[in-house]
Amino acid sequence: MSIAVIYWSGTGNTEMMAKAIAEGAGAELFSVSDFSGDITAYDKVAFGCPAMGDEILEEDEFEPFFTSVEDKLSGKQVALFGSYDWGDGEWMRKWAERTAAAGADVFTGEGLIVNNTPDDEALDKCRAFGEDFAK
Repeated sequence: MSIAVIYWSGTGNTEMMAKAIAEGAGAELFSVSDFSGDITAYDKVAFGCPAMGDEILEEDEFEPFFTSVEDKLSGKQVALFGSYDWGDGEWMRKWAERTAAAGADVFTGEGLIVNNTPDDEALDKCRAFGEDFAK
């Protein structure tokens, strides 16, 4: 089974999560700017993006990328993850709803969120999330 973990990170927090999830899943890891492949070539895809501003996806790189692959997610199992600093995770709930509306099977029905910098416990959760996603 082929799995890709594709993320955007401004502070490194979501990148830390991405690396732990990829490790747990045995997945290929890409930053958004480094991904030049075809989403359809992967059986499962995990996307990572932190909450920005008023709880939205990062607008300059990640949002255009996600919009460009959104129509290819139908029938695919997709995991979502990211870090946040404030708020209650509204960006993740909206992102999960949007992804499900595109026809994807959103892993766990919601995403994995971590407040600020992931500590060892949060990174263990990320690895376990990746392991479960790979099953």
